[in-house]
Amino acid sequence: MCGILCIFTQYTSTDTSPQNRTSCNGESSQCGDLSCDSLREMAFRQSSKQRHRGPDQTGLCVNDEYGFVLVQERLSIVGVKTGRQPLTSTNGMTHLVANGEIYNFLHMASLINDALKFEYYTPRSDCDVLVAFYELFGADRLLQIVRGMFAFVLYDCSTHRLLVARDPVGIVPLYYGWDDAGSLWFASELKCLVGCCPEVNVFPPGHSYYGLRESFVPKPYFQALWMTEISTARVDLELLKHHLESAVESHLQSEVPFGALLSGGLDSSLIASIATRILRARTDNSTFRLKTYSIGLEGESPDLTYARMVADYIGSDHTEVRFTIPEGIDLVRDAVYYAETYDVTTIRCIVAVMLLARAIRSEGIKVVLSGEGADELFGGYLYFHRAPSAAEFHRETVRRVRGLHLSDCLRANKGCAAWGLELRVPFLDTDFLQHVMSIRPEDRAPGIPSHDDHSALEKRILRQAFADGNYLPSEVLWRQKEQFSDGVGYAWIDAIAQWASKRVTQTEYAAAADRFPFNTPTTKEAFYYRKLFEQMFPGESFARTVQRWIPRTDWGCSEDPSGRKQDVHRGHNRREQE
Repeated sequence: MCGILCIFTQYTSTDTSPQNRTSCNGESSQCGDLSCDSLREMAFRQSSKQRHRGPDQTGLCVNDEYGFVLVQERLSIVGVKTGRQPLTSTNGMTHLVANGEIYNFLHMASLINDALKFEYYTPRSDCDVLVAFYELFGADRLLQIVRGMFAFVLYDCSTHRLLVARDPVGIVPLYYGWDDAGSLWFASELKCLVGCCPEVNVFPPGHSYYGLRESFVPKPYFQALWMTEISTARVDLELLKHHLESAVESHLQSEVPFGALLSGGLDSSLIASIATRILRARTDNSTFRLKTYSIGLEGESPDLTYARMVADYIGSDHTEVRFTIPEGIDLVRDAVYYAETYDVTTIRCIVAVMLLARAIRSEGIKVVLSGEGADELFGGYLYFHRAPSAAEFHRETVRRVRGLHLSDCLRANKGCAAWGLELRVPFLDTDFLQHVMSIRPEDRAPGIPSHDDHSALEKRILRQAFADGNYLPSEVLWRQKEQFSDGVGYAWIDAIAQWASKRVTQTEYAAAADRFPFNTPTTKEAFYYRKLFEQMFPGESFARTVQRWIPRTDWGCSEDPSGRKQDVHRGHNRREQE
């Protein structure tokens, strides 16, 4: 996972030889004047705020004549020795910075070579194909064929055109804004724009822009029928299984050590099990042990128990990370800073993610697989049991998928990136996403309870697809959904909520609507996080980049995001009686 920052000043030059005035990573520089130095220094300084995303290398490309600077903070995963960014085309006219992984880069490279007549193209890294493919086939075809998690900015000096794009789900973050001088900024993290851009926006997932900088307006390039219509395809369990296995395999490309997060829930456990089988076959080593990691509270954690069970079952090299409530509380301010949100669910969750990411990174691991996304695709959250109809179930899954970039993807990506760890999410592979969301909601929704209760569980078709073949122990395959912040230990949610609430006076809270008219906090806990966010990211424009994650209260659900507050949770009725 990397971080990118770009600044495009107002372009006025008529010079037709911009490449002669370009400085990339300190090479071929003819920028000796104060304005160029200031632009470079400003970009380097602001990008340092996200250097945790890419601790391996900082690369800059400055073009004084055309008034732009591109910066990348690199975490080297593929093309470790050759993939330094910014990447520049062979003729020096096209420059690129990218954050993410292009999973079909070898296929794209083969298409490039098919089109070349007198030379052979060898990609310097997975992201390098973006430059070469663009030059041969153009922006539209590039966006049609690329697969991966990505946010990139490309500038073509020969046409003065800018190409900006973000993957269909928004797995990796991207923001943009304008400063008071009219310069256009892009950054992977919001904190890079603080103090520079009074107006900021989230660059939408599945959107792109190709054109002159002064006309910048993102437009959708990814559109699917399931976004606007109710899906009708019946589930094919074998096909569903095949698509997920293919997605996992595509996410295993790496030149550095990697592992997998293992919460002991269905989603992460399936990913770890599938990855283990693929890697054992690929290495012809039946005893290969995937490194897996889980986290939980000292003394009490449902996740640790089930994760240990899965690790033993699939034969992984498993590590448990334990933390105390005070250790978690210590990170609340950091959680707001790195997550760049005041959403209650995200703050509760990201604390454990950050603690786990630090422990994993300390072992030299740079990449981990995770199970994010399955709950949105399959309606896995417990409040989905309350959906009034199949059509409403479908619409809610669409809403959740389209909001992932402001919730689970944001939390998982930024929580891991805080310690220079890349997180990959096979469930959100574009082809798998398309397949699942095209399945009719009657199949994806929880079924009618039967004698064994399995048919009434959430994500039932995912469970059924992997019921044969000894992928998981039955206790995990049929385990009810536990939200991550609950699964690390039920006491964590209660403790952090109480601790945050005590830091807000009743007088402060009574004035919540006046102080925060947008996304007004509805609990003292939420008010406290909002206060912290305002200190770090002042201004309503920054506040509007945040979306609150709450269940559907109009379905009769509790507003509290904890799964334990939903009446279908297996411990809910017992707690109500106590």
